[in-house]
Amino acid sequence: MTVYTVGTFDLLHVGHLALLEYCKTLGDTFVVGVASDEVVGSYKRNIPVIPLQQRMEMLKALKCVDDVVSYETLEYVSNCEKLDVDIFVIGEDWGSEPHNIAVEEYLKSKGAKIIQVTYNPLTSSTKIKQNVIAQIHEGKYLVNNVS
Repeated sequence: MTVYTVGTFDLLHVGHLALLEYCKTLGDTFVVGVASDEVVGSYKRNIPVIPLQQRMEMLKALKCVDDVVSYETLEYVSNCEKLDVDIFVIGEDWGSEPHNIAVEEYLKSKGAKIIQVTYNPLTSSTKIKQNVIAQIHEGKYLVNNVS
């Protein structure tokens, strides 16, 4: 069974690790799709701090990840087709945008599962970036999530 999830995975943190380790428990092969800088820029204000190839290299180094692929456009069906995905793991912020609906319809048509997970509330790449900015400009943390 092939499990697939997608994301930016900028500033890899323990919330990412928990998600990735969970995904690995769901099947035999676990593949991570990583959004290119251009894709991220199409829906977020800022592009990733870590370039795509470096984000992919870090993910490939994790023992819970079997393979890493990138996606250069904001659509998920083509990678799901290529990988013959059985389980697609999505985050709690999954919306009803056309690219999301398209992959849901594709996966349902082939009998694949979609599993939605909640994010780790203790950390995020955004919180980490906010803390770095706060330290540089104010010498203190904006968000208390660094141990």
